[in-house]
Amino acid sequence: MTLPAHADAAKESGHSIAFNLGAIALILAVAGLGLAYAIDAAGRAGHEELAGSVSRTLGGRELTVPAAWLREDAERSAGFAKQVDIGLHLPLGPKAATREVDITLVPRSRARPSASLLDGVYLHQFMPEQLSGPPGLIGKPLVAAEGYENETVWYDAISAAPFVAKCIAPVAEGEPGRCIRTVYLGPGIAAIYSFDEDVLVNWRQFDAAVLPSLKRIGAL
Repeated sequence: MTLPAHADAAKESGHSIAFNLGAIALILAVAGLGLAYAIDAAGRAGHEELAGSVSRTLGGRELTVPAAWLREDAERSAGFAKQVDIGLHLPLGPKAATREVDITLVPRSRARPSASLLDGVYLHQFMPEQLSGPPGLIGKPLVAAEGYENETVWYDAISAAPFVAKCIAPVAEGEPGRCIRTVYLGPGIAAIYSFDEDVLVNWRQFDAAVLPSLKRIGAL
């Protein structure tokens, strides 16, 4: 029996609708699969980013420190911290040679800035002679008493907020002298810098080289 023309049309229309629905279902399935992969990738990327850094709370501030910056003996667990120890490799040596600057971040209550110590402590321990050294800095050896033996204070005598570093002579032949400088950073945090004495040649560039990294982790 021959089907009426309208029956053939209805049959073809049914096939077309079924095909379109199947195509739509396939597109949705592929889109859903792509979304699932995207979410999984984002999750893994976020996990990798978190795995590459350590969050510490110090002085009321949340710091996010790249794990590669933490010194070998530094505490690497997240949470509240009494101090955070990091090391940065910066072009602060002679002729822009790379030097490691060790930085200990502590609450302000645990530190006194070197510029404050200059007038309050060091000035009263200066010996009469003055040493020559990096341009722009004055070098004054400290009296060999009260633990200041073989130590020299280098400071900028012109600035209202002077650069001040206390350096100790090398403990062994062939090793560099080491210097310490303490400054206040953002609210609640101080930084204690430790570096080779030859970094003093670039003392004017010191803050410009260090502070961007400290700002990145939230210490400023």
